[in-house]
Amino acid sequence: MGSVSHSWSISFFLVALTSTFVGTSMATGYTTVFRPSQWSLAHATFYGDETASATMGGACGYGNLFQNGYGTDTAALSTVLFNNGYACGTCYQIMCAQSPWCYKGVFATVTATNLCPPNWSEDSNNGGWCNPPRVHFDMSKPAFMKIAQWKAGIVPVMYRRVPCIRPGGLRFSFQGNGYWLLVYVMNVGGAGDIANMWVKGTKTGWISMSHNWGASYQAFASLGGQALSFKITSYTTKETICAWNVAPANWNVGLTYNTNLNFR
Repeated sequence: MGSVSHSWSISFFLVALTSTFVGTSMATGYTTVFRPSQWSLAHATFYGDETASATMGGACGYGNLFQNGYGTDTAALSTVLFNNGYACGTCYQIMCAQSPWCYKGVFATVTATNLCPPNWSEDSNNGGWCNPPRVHFDMSKPAFMKIAQWKAGIVPVMYRRVPCIRPGGLRFSFQGNGYWLLVYVMNVGGAGDIANMWVKGTKTGWISMSHNWGASYQAFASLGGQALSFKITSYTTKETICAWNVAPANWNVGLTYNTNLNFR
């Protein structure tokens, strides 16, 4: 990308939107509401081509984004936004601002599925777009092309967190072995993020799972031959929900198990 500089003098009159998606806290029974955040300033670039094939996989561990329901409306976050993977699954509205390359009055809604790593060999204002402390979105090309002409390379944007609207329930993808269970949690609604997770077999109590990386959590325990339930706490709203009997006693690694439960 070429060198681009922008002078920011943006003021917006914003009307706060209230989310209609709610959830009930397992601990207290009160209703948790996730609302959109305020608009903030950032920049955006894109990676890959129109097929978005370069976005498959990614640091969050979602694998094939088409098969797992994320499609092409995705973005890699700079280190500041990525938050060591705790931002995986979060959703953002992004609109181009104060650039001749902008498509005016439109925005893209994207899911965070990847990390845009620092590039310390480049100046932060000339190629090192994702270097801390920059707030930056490296969008899929199809998502970027919704807000600006791709020839721009980089554009100033306004962005905000919004509720993730997901069809269906949470999905749990299993990896690991007989003594180590690694679970990728996908299709998370509401705030889209996870702070803590526990697993329970039919012969165990609740076992705390540690954050591995991205959207994956792990438990070092022998859980074979037991039906598995999961308890999950949202990073943003602190709401906790419990998904009982997600996987049957004959569960296996390499499989994904669906539920009818989700954050709202």
